[in-house]
Amino acid sequence: MFLLRPLARIRILLLAIVLACFCIWSFLSYLSSSGLLGGISSANANINGATHELALAGHIHFWNQLQPILIASTPKCDPPVRLGNAPTVRVEEADLNNRPEMLDILPEEVEEMKNAHTKFVDAINTYPPRLHYNPNTRGIVSTAGGSYLPVLAISLRMLRRTGSELPVEVFLAHDDEYEPFICDVVLPSLNARCVVLSHILDRAPKIVEIEKYQFKLFAMLFSSFEEILFLDADSFPILRPETLFTNEPFKSRNMVTWPDFWASTVSSSYYEIASQPAPKPGTRPRQSTESGELLISKKTHSKTLLLSTYYNLWGPNYYYPLLTQGAAGEGDKETFLAAAIAIDEPYYQVIEGIVAMGHRTAGGLAGSAMVQFDPTEDYALRNSYPDPTTHDPPPRPFFIHANFPKFDPATIFEPHDVNPAFADDGSYTRAWTIPENVIENFGTDIEKHYWQEILWTACELEDKFRSWRGKNGICKGVKKYWNAVFADPKG
Repeated sequence: MFLLRPLARIRILLLAIVLACFCIWSFLSYLSSSGLLGGISSANANINGATHELALAGHIHFWNQLQPILIASTPKCDPPVRLGNAPTVRVEEADLNNRPEMLDILPEEVEEMKNAHTKFVDAINTYPPRLHYNPNTRGIVSTAGGSYLPVLAISLRMLRRTGSELPVEVFLAHDDEYEPFICDVVLPSLNARCVVLSHILDRAPKIVEIEKYQFKLFAMLFSSFEEILFLDADSFPILRPETLFTNEPFKSRNMVTWPDFWASTVSSSYYEIASQPAPKPGTRPRQSTESGELLISKKTHSKTLLLSTYYNLWGPNYYYPLLTQGAAGEGDKETFLAAAIAIDEPYYQVIEGIVAMGHRTAGGLAGSAMVQFDPTEDYALRNSYPDPTTHDPPPRPFFIHANFPKFDPATIFEPHDVNPAFADDGSYTRAWTIPENVIENFGTDIEKHYWQEILWTACELEDKFRSWRGKNGICKGVKKYWNAVFADPKG
């Protein structure tokens, strides 16, 4: 009898569970048949809509605060006059005693720009407009639209190959760039979403006109993430980028930049305008910045982003020439690091030099991509080997920026200045075969994986992108290349 009583209790408990499940199933069936579940879904949609409106209101409030400060600090003088272009040379080739001076700018114009710059910096130090973001979040931010959307989709698929689960925000200029199938189906399947910048900018009084070349900066300003990895649409990691946020140097510096090929060519007038000491004669110039990748915290580096906004707003006529003087790549790329230095916020610039990747031709390297390296390993090596030329082995490759030309399946086989898919004799070739030592350190056949994603995108989404309308044989063209280069065991 003492053994039967516990068994009886177990039977009663199981019967109660079965009855409870039946009641729940019946109740849910009733809700479904009566349409009440739709009401629950609508309620969730309303909550999501309210959250979106709250975020939108936060961005608009920030932008309403920032615009008047930008206008009040307008440089009230003629812009610098270009006398030519600074030489585009590598750091080791730079003349240490003759830094380029390719701008004609009068002393009173320097003084006026300095006063305007000081006014802006004082304003953001005293009453900084508060950037809106969701605390304790991190993610990837990019800009796309038009012909960049297919390239972005391929990059996102390469991102997911690393095992990364980071959310992605893709900023579009306006509603005309919003492609419903891509934004509502394809990108969400990759944990990415489209954000239309005009939905924010048009809701605030238009005091300042924003141009498309400034959208990279505004994508970062209006991202919902506290910590951001910005990637150009044609740039992708080959390792899980989550590690970048949790390790040095980001852990202590909260801002990481990657180098470009060339030496910095900042005008001496900029240093005076920004109240910064100019480099002493005989000192090696720092590496310029490649802005296809940028790691930054909006929480700790809001002033860097605000000053960078100022530099970009007055960029084409004033700060772009001051920061680059017409050397290769003039644009927004130098504004981020310059702002961090001017505002005295910490940063880390990767020491390991950027590497061009491509294939051999009679004329030399047909470079179609750039390789950037792991900042965590770079930071560790820098601390172990103060002379960056002495360490061995180098940091592992981390990013590929496939930018010349864009690897758009619809156009990649058309004639370009560099033709990645073709050898000199017109036959198909692998795009990336040199430098061998860098490619070996990928640890896997990254190029083959990249073409797999190009092939998938070309064939599965052939009729989906607006920029591909009217173009025939996109899938067929990539298949032909794939079969010739990769299906053959010798490929």
